[in-house]
Amino acid sequence: MSHQIVVCGAGIVGLSTALALARRGQRVAVLAPRAAVPPADPNHYHPRVYAISPASQRFLADIGVWDAMPASRLMPVQAMEIHGDADGQVNLNAWQAALPQLAWIVESGEIERVLIQAVRMFGIAWLEDRCTGYQNGAVDTESGARIQAELFVGADGAASPLREAAGLKHEAQSYNDTGLVVHLDAELPHQGTAFQWFRDDGVLALLPLPDTADGPQVSMVWSMRSELAQQLLELPQEAQTARLEALLAEAAEGRLGRLKVRSKLHGFPLTLERAQMVAPGIALAGDAAHRLHPLAGQGLNLGLGDVEALARIVAGREPYRQAGDLRVLHRYQRARAEPVLAMRLATDGLHKLFGSKATPLVWLRNAGMHWVERAPLIKRRLIAGASAN
Repeated sequence: MSHQIVVCGAGIVGLSTALALARRGQRVAVLAPRAAVPPADPNHYHPRVYAISPASQRFLADIGVWDAMPASRLMPVQAMEIHGDADGQVNLNAWQAALPQLAWIVESGEIERVLIQAVRMFGIAWLEDRCTGYQNGAVDTESGARIQAELFVGADGAASPLREAAGLKHEAQSYNDTGLVVHLDAELPHQGTAFQWFRDDGVLALLPLPDTADGPQVSMVWSMRSELAQQLLELPQEAQTARLEALLAEAAEGRLGRLKVRSKLHGFPLTLERAQMVAPGIALAGDAAHRLHPLAGQGLNLGLGDVEALARIVAGREPYRQAGDLRVLHRYQRARAEPVLAMRLATDGLHKLFGSKATPLVWLRNAGMHWVERAPLIKRRLIAGASAN
C-alpha cells in the first residue's frame, strides 16, 4: 500500500494530526487499531482530563471539533490558586489578562469521541493495524503488510513504536514521582477555580469539573513521590479510600471542605523525555517527541501545538517537495524548538526548586510567590505565556 502521509497513532494527537492535514488538502491515512469510546454518562467522567489552553481551543475549533463537544462536559477555568510549601500564595484570574477564561477542563474521552467522528465524516482512510518495523521509507505492520508513504507521523505516545522501529534518538529521565488521578466529590463549590499545592510529598492539583447529581466535583492530579504513591496504590480498596481522603484533608487545607473519592484511583510514572523530532520521511509529535512533568498541565497543549505547526508547514511546502522532505521537516523542528524548550525548562525548574528542602530555597521560593502576587504585570505575563501554548 502507498500513501502520501500516514499518521501512526489514534489518540488525541494522532487523530487531530490526520484531521488537520486532511483539512489542508493532504492525502492522509491513520494507522492504528480502532478504539471504542463508550457513551458519555452524565454522572461519571473519564479518568483523564486535560486543561486546554486558549491556543489549543482555537486550534480545535479551526479543525471543526470544539463546537461538536457538548457544552455540559466542558468546564471553563476562571481562576487559579497556587500555594507554596510555606506561606507563599499566587492567585491568577482570567480578568487580569482580559480573558474570558484561563483554560477549559475537558475529558480525554470526549475529545477522542469527537475526533473519531470527524475523521470518519471527513473520509480519512483508517488502516486497522500496528507498526512493528520501519526500513527504507516503509512501515511493516503486525498483519504482515508493508506500507509506503512520503511522510510517517509518529503520534503514537511516549513508547512510540515508530520512533523505536526507526531508531530515532530518545532520552528519558525518571522523576521518581507517580501521577495519581482520581475524581472527588467536594463539599464546597469550586467556582471554576483550579487549585495547586507544592508540598514535600509532591504537587497536588484539584481541577474543577461540572457538577454531578451529588454536587460539586473536582479531578485530583497528585504528583507524589513514588514510594508513597505505591504504598497507597497497593492498599485494599476501602483502606485506600480512607487513607487518600485523610491525606487530602491535610493537603488541601479544607479549601473545598471534605473531599470524598468517587472513582477508581489510577497511577502512572512521571518522566522527563525528549526525542529526535524529525528524520527523512518521519516526524514525531506529542508524547512521542517530548514528555514533561505535569505540574503545569501543558503536555497535551504542547502536543496540539506540534500538530498545528506540522500541518501548516507540511501543507505550505513548495509544490516540488514531498511531504517527508527533510528540509520541510526541519522547518517544523525549528518552529517547535523554542516553545518546547521553554516549557521543559519551566516545569523541570519548578520541580527542582520545590523539590529542595534547603532552608534558603524554601524561603526564596515562597518569598518569590509573595512578590508575584503583588505584581499585576508579572501575572499578566504568566497568563499570556500559558495561553500561548
